[in-house]
Formats: sequence, structure tokens, C-alpha cells
Amino acid sequence: MIKNRMFLSPDGFMFNAYHARPEGKPKAGVIVVQENFGINAHIREVCDGFAQAGYEVIAPALYDRVEKHIELGYEQNDREYGRKIRHKLGWDNPVKDINTSIEILRQGNDKVGVVGYCWGGTMTWLTAARLPVDCAVGYYGSQMFQFLGEAPQCPVMLHFGEKDPTVDIENVNQINRLYPDVVVHTYADADHGFNCDHRATFDKESAESARKRTIDFFKAHIG
Repeated sequence: MIKNRMFLSPDGFMFNAYHARPEGKPKAGVIVVQENFGINAHIREVCDGFAQAGYEVIAPALYDRVEKHIELGYEQNDREYGRKIRHKLGWDNPVKDINTSIEILRQGNDKVGVVGYCWGGTMTWLTAARLPVDCAVGYYGSQMFQFLGEAPQCPVMLHFGEKDPTVDIENVNQINRLYPDVVVHTYADADHGFNCDHRATFDKESAESARKRTIDFFKAHIG
């Protein structure tokens, strides 16, 4: 069953979410954290893919606190609009709504993981540091390096493209030095957004490799 839902955060804010369930009993719960572009077609497809792999999935609409029903494309004006929303939103409000989504998934699942892309990759790092999740996977979260002082409290895997202009390889090396238990994968032919087949930077081989590693990581830590 796949449908849109609304959830209530502890501060009384109602937000939308995309909720995807597998056929049969879920293996575990997974939070999908959106890119800069809202809960658009790509993020819904990502959710459906994890549901097909056996997980119950919630993607909270984290932009709802600024503007409802945001679905952006990948042109320059879309990127700029998403950045404006993020600036108004800040970092702490999304954490509240991710936490609510975790609590919802915990009602029917023993374990919950999180995976995020782009801006969501940074939010995934904050989730691993601040919230009770069992594992976390971040894709090309270039802003996460400002939060390296916040240590993850669960197993973490990160994916970066070596051609990503938003990621300094020295920052990636710093993760290895500070947190040797964090699993870091880099992809020689991949740019920013390499997982998204709606973007010009999509790299099929890198995306397939990263997805397999992500699913294997979930199997190891949440089932």
C-alpha cells in the first residue's frame, strides 16, 4: 500500500509525508530524507524502491514548515528556490519531523534506518547524531562537514562522487580520521546527484553500486 499521509510533530505542527509499504510484513522501517527539491517524483520512486526491497518507508515533507506541497525540478531556478526554503527552515525543525517519522515507524518495526540524498545527506548525518535510529546512509551531503563535531550514535555509511564540485576530498578524508568506523565509499565517475536518474549527472553504474551497498548495509543493521 502506498499513500500520502499527515503526521503531528511534538510542537503541534502537521506535516505531509509519502508512506510506502511492502507486500507482507516489513523487514524494518526506513526514513527517506529528501533532496533540495522536496518530495518530488524521484524521491517517491526512491521510496517505492525501498518498499519493493521489503521496508516500510516514510519520506517526511520537510519543507512543509515553510511552504506546502513543494515539488521542484533540477534547473537552476529550482535549485535556488530550494535553497531559499532551506535557509528559512534551518536545521533543527527538520530534525523534529524526522523524529516524528521514526516514532511512527517504530510502532510497527523493531528497527529503523535512515537514508538521505543531497541536503538530505546532511540531514542524515544530523539524524545519526541526534536521533534514535539503528543505522544511517548519506549520499553526497556536502553540508555535513560543518557538523562533523556531532558524532554519529549508530553505524553510518556515506557515498560521494569524486567529480562532485561541492565536495572537497580533504573533508571526506577528515571523516575517515575522525570516525574510522564510518564506512565511506567514493565513485570515480560520479558527480553530485549521481543517484538521481532525473538529473543530467545520473551515473547508472555508480548508482547501482551504491544502492547494493546501501541495501546490504540495511540488511546487516536493521534486517
